[in-house]
Amino acid sequence: MAVKHVLLFRRLNNTNTDPFTILDLLQVASSARSSKVKNPVAPIRVPFNQWNLAPGDIPSFKLIETDLSFAFLDIGPLSKGHALVIPKYHAEKLHELPDEHLTDILPIAKKIAVAQGLVDYNILQNNGRIAHQEVDHVHFHIIPKPSAEQGLTIGWPSKPADKAELQKYAAEIAGKL
Repeated sequence: MAVKHVLLFRRLNNTNTDPFTILDLLQVASSARSSKVKNPVAPIRVPFNQWNLAPGDIPSFKLIETDLSFAFLDIGPLSKGHALVIPKYHAEKLHELPDEHLTDILPIAKKIAVAQGLVDYNILQNNGRIAHQEVDHVHFHIIPKPSAEQGLTIGWPSKPADKAELQKYAAEIAGKL
């Protein structure tokens, strides 16, 4: 089945801002990572309030769970120990997630890295399709990097920046914080 990560939740009530209860599995398959299918998730995207699955419908490899978050192993890992941490509150993008959920997620990611004895690793979180977000729910990857060949491989096309433009933009952003 050429399907990427799909998160499954049970709706607690009918408003769009209310939290969700996580099911046992938050991921169906990730075989499409190597697939030539351009957008394999699109046919199965269903609004969260229309999902009605019982716990245990699909197995998961749970690592840790709190009142606010759930962490599990990726079933299509980039390297051994590749894990995901997700909030139980539904938000598509990071800036839509309440801060109390964010304060729960990074300590869990740290615990997973420490538990594996990781020396080199990536914490990855994408927002939006052109930023490589394939699941319409905030999630953080903990990706062990045991060698140059294993784990996340990325490019970083940095460019020289005009210092005056940087200073002006920094002031603009700081003024909005």
